[in-house]
Amino acid sequence: MLVKFQSDSDPNRSCYPRAFTLTELIACVAILGILSALVVPRLLTHNATAKKNACYVNKCDIELQAKLWRRNSGSYPAANLSNVGADTAYFPGGLPTCPVDNTTYTIDTTTGLVTGHTH
Repeated sequence: MLVKFQSDSDPNRSCYPRAFTLTELIACVAILGILSALVVPRLLTHNATAKKNACYVNKCDIELQAKLWRRNSGSYPAANLSNVGADTAYFPGGLPTCPVDNTTYTIDTTTGLVTGHTH
């Protein structure tokens, strides 16, 4: 319901509360649509890159802990990392999983390097 106000300067002219026109609203929606079409793909790309980088960091951490295990025990840990993963001194938060595909990491027991995960 619109309330009609009388103008003090002109008694024959009525003033309605100002509002946006339909054209202005459509223009704003169009601008927001264009901006979202530009921003959303970039955010998705950055998310994938961040997951790949996190996988790389996890691989380096596992390889470092495998070398530390070898230094302390004389041999590399099991390929599935079950023995080093059970020791909270090496992985206090538990063994990490790959953020890209949620798989577990395995290592080569002769080199101590993580196998696979070449994202």
